[in-house]
Amino acid sequence: MEENKKDLRIRSKVISEGANRAPNRAMLRAVGFTDEDFKKPQIGVASTWSEVTPCNVHIDQLAREAKNGASENGGAPLIFNTITVSDGIAMGHEGMSFSLPSREVIADSIETVTGAERMDGVVAIGGCDKTTPGCMMAIGRLNLPSVFIYGGTIAPGKLNGEDIDIVSAFEAVGKHQQNEINDEELHKVECHACPGAGACGGMYTANTMAAAVEALGMSIPGSSSTPAVNDYKEKECKQAGEMVVELLRNDIYPRDIMTKKAFENAITVVMALGGSTNAFLHLLAIAHSADVDLSYDDFERIRQNVPHIADLKPSGKYVMQDLYEIGGVPAVMKLLLEEGLLNGDCLTVTGKTLAENLVEAPSLKEGQDIIKPLSDPIKPNGPLVVLRGNLAPDGAVAKMSGQKISHFEGTAKVYDSEAEATKAITNNEIVEGDVLVIRNVGPKGGPGMPEMLSVTAMIVGRGLGGKVALITDGRFSGGSHGFVIGHVAPEAAAGGPIGLLQTGDKVTIDSDTQEINFDASEEELDQRARQWTAPEPRYKTGALAKYAKLVSSSAKGAVTDYELTKE
Repeated sequence: MEENKKDLRIRSKVISEGANRAPNRAMLRAVGFTDEDFKKPQIGVASTWSEVTPCNVHIDQLAREAKNGASENGGAPLIFNTITVSDGIAMGHEGMSFSLPSREVIADSIETVTGAERMDGVVAIGGCDKTTPGCMMAIGRLNLPSVFIYGGTIAPGKLNGEDIDIVSAFEAVGKHQQNEINDEELHKVECHACPGAGACGGMYTANTMAAAVEALGMSIPGSSSTPAVNDYKEKECKQAGEMVVELLRNDIYPRDIMTKKAFENAITVVMALGGSTNAFLHLLAIAHSADVDLSYDDFERIRQNVPHIADLKPSGKYVMQDLYEIGGVPAVMKLLLEEGLLNGDCLTVTGKTLAENLVEAPSLKEGQDIIKPLSDPIKPNGPLVVLRGNLAPDGAVAKMSGQKISHFEGTAKVYDSEAEATKAITNNEIVEGDVLVIRNVGPKGGPGMPEMLSVTAMIVGRGLGGKVALITDGRFSGGSHGFVIGHVAPEAAAGGPIGLLQTGDKVTIDSDTQEINFDASEEELDQRARQWTAPEPRYKTGALAKYAKLVSSSAKGAVTDYELTKE
């Protein structure tokens, strides 16, 4: 930033000094500011509180604690809100088209309020899937002293003595359709899956991104694994409020922390934990906002050297709360650092390096079986694999955790919407050996690149997990598992080869050779390309129309300002 860093009121002094700013100050007096407050740095507390999802329903109190911390350490804090979309509630219908675009709305709104009010620092508190990357994208753009806090994971639900979660409810639908469970049993799963506040409990997207941001150095150590209902969560938020003022005093800015090495740490932790494929989209977008050059090649380079060691859902047994009880993400990072897999010299929001923070972190508890030894991992390399070939020249992403097979050949059955594919599954049209293709659901075509959790859950619930492959230019929930490949780029709506695929084509997927191809000659592809026409945009006005017009490829993070920076 070009503004003077040494004055703690770098930006807010614009409205706190000078007789002609009396009207500006009058507005702030109406919300509680005093003469003394105008001498302090103005701290924005960006709250993602909302009643539309359990992930964020408790964040109003956390925001107040962050405000208290900033106030007690010499700041003049103000809380403001942004939106939240619940992926779990939006899943399986047209509402899911709004999920990924909500990330951009969140980032834009935090940037807008912070810029308009000339705030000096930011504490951002996220919960549901898109709030964490949305907050971080705004922080990267603004480059003001900032701390991110995660609202925390939900506790597992209990049914018949076993842990269940939201993915259990989606998979129960498939079992119900197969008459494996009755109406009453399905209702019991529904009623017990989500017991209270917090984000989905497995190593799904919310917990994946929280862990990534902690590894990035932008949140308080331990924030990503402290459960939502734990009393310490409020203390974390108060500490975050105190910390952002210290960052301002010490001239520590997000781009000092979010370096290329820091993003390498984030990718390392995601791979070790077996996180969500959505980490590709979100880390690319955050890096773009912080002007860091990050690509699929970086993910693949790091994946080759990082073993998958966490037995966490959806492909494993345990949830984030279980990980918390044996030392949490800091204990995992300590293990990775000791093995030379993390860059320990990266700066963090504590003002210390990552290595200095981890000296104080506990080691993993002895006798636990959630985190495997690096000498005996679940997989020797990270499970999030980039595939390329004539079906995905710019890349596609597969999550291979929990998969015993690495090669799949089958016959394509092609559908141009999730609804069509869902109907086909319900009618038993999808059988073992099929490659189910759902296209025209990418960032532009969806629009909004909807998640396919309902489809993958139905496949698993019907006993076809690993027996059917699913390919899409859309994406998957962090809760999806099975032989699934998403983020196919270029997408069909942008003229990608997936738009030329036809039912009956032979498709080959190989995670060892990292290839994804379909059997069609150059002559045949040329003929199909000549006959192909771009689909009509599903929305002509409104938020989704604007998003479809601006959004970049999933291989570039599906951001809406990518082309602006490349002109």
